[in-house]
Amino acid sequence: MTYLVIAVVSGALILGAIWGIYGNLQKKTEGFLVALAGGALIVSTVLELINPAVEKANVLIALGIVLLGAGVFTGLDYLVKQKWGSDSGGGLLAAITLDGIPENLALGVALIGADALTVAALSGSIFLSNLPEAAGGAKEMTENGASKKKILLLWAATALILSLAALIGNWALTDVSEELLAYIRCFAGGAVVASLAIEVFPKAYKQDSYWAGIATAIGLVLAFYLNSLG
Repeated sequence: MTYLVIAVVSGALILGAIWGIYGNLQKKTEGFLVALAGGALIVSTVLELINPAVEKANVLIALGIVLLGAGVFTGLDYLVKQKWGSDSGGGLLAAITLDGIPENLALGVALIGADALTVAALSGSIFLSNLPEAAGGAKEMTENGASKKKILLLWAATALILSLAALIGNWALTDVSEELLAYIRCFAGGAVVASLAIEVFPKAYKQDSYWAGIATAIGLVLAFYLNSLG
């Protein structure tokens, strides 16, 4: 079941790329979906990563590690986008991968000792996040003259890398202590929160203006409901 969940979530990147290349993706639609996914990820991060971790570890240390995760992601994001640039294929791949690693690592960790329903909100949120991100990115690359084959290969490579991140998070951390696993969950959660603030919500507001607020609330409600089922 772990492999299936990871495959479906990462497969959304390839589906999104196909949508962006061959479909008709409006900016407002993309912004709405991005905001909806962001709202869902807020709830999922708190309820499925940070809150369970705080219950099993020192609260102050756990919350400090949340801040550390946010700081590390922010620093790496700056280095990739400001220093390396994202215009070239390699730079773009690095930027896309960096944005997705916190979510997929968090998914892999969350799946340790859990079934699919327990992490339904988190996996569904990441799926919703991946779909419009890939669609928008692929559409922009098409408009900039990139070949369809190159675009699909880039997003397929991204899906593979992020799948590996989730699997590594799941395999490598299965036997660690509950306390250490709790701190790792907090670190991943902090990185996800930072990615939402830096990447997701600014993009959603830019593309869909005030509807982004409604979409965020809808995503929050859906994720809370899915979490309650688990």
